[in-house]
Amino acid sequence: MKGIILAGGLGTRLYPLTHATNKHLLPVYNSPMIFYPIRTLVSAGIDEILIVTSGPHAGHFIRVLKNGKELGVRHLEYAYQEKPNGGIADALLIGEDFADNDSLTVILGDNTTDADISSQVAAFREGATVFLKKINNKEQIRRFGVAVFDKEHPDKINAIEEKPKIPKSEFAATGLYIYDKKVFDHIRSCRPSARGEIEITDVNNIYIRKKMLQWVELKGFWSDAGTFETLYRANVYWANKGGI
Repeated sequence: MKGIILAGGLGTRLYPLTHATNKHLLPVYNSPMIFYPIRTLVSAGIDEILIVTSGPHAGHFIRVLKNGKELGVRHLEYAYQEKPNGGIADALLIGEDFADNDSLTVILGDNTTDADISSQVAAFREGATVFLKKINNKEQIRRFGVAVFDKEHPDKINAIEEKPKIPKSEFAATGLYIYDKKVFDHIRSCRPSARGEIEITDVNNIYIRKKMLQWVELKGFWSDAGTFETLYRANVYWANKGGI
């Protein structure tokens, strides 16, 4: 199992902070944001990691992370996404050579969580696993892919809807996934959405149609840090956990 952290984009929702550096290098309590997804992977036993980045501040990652040894990473690689607005799946496709036919745990670079995913990583064999989180706030959940459950079989996902105006459940895709090697073929079969992006939701829906997707409710704290509100929330949680 290898890990890919998607840390591209321009971070426009965090301007003017991201005029100075990449969003994923902004501080969350006492660490750069990118440290949190790295720790999630390393804690799950994944120590071969690719970071996909983009934009004008991509070089800053090397100064901060170096070769990753200080964070427990055995092998760290970097890749550059030519289109910073190309979407999550487009960024993931860049990691095909790195994957080298292995399974992957994929996490967005602005995800901060203290959940332990080691059991799911160890048990994974094929298909896809999507980690969901229950979000009670309807305004917040509209920012994510939202699970649509089967009415007759409540544990079964029929589809994932991307940023729905009327969410059909309170369970959002967190940006943490496990995929088998077929994910790259599935990405290539997708067409760009109305936003001009290859949506990771479309990729997940392919696995659903093939009956090859499992879902897990993410336990513990989870928050993205891509808006001022969620960046503040993440800072407060990790500061409190650190004893402040």
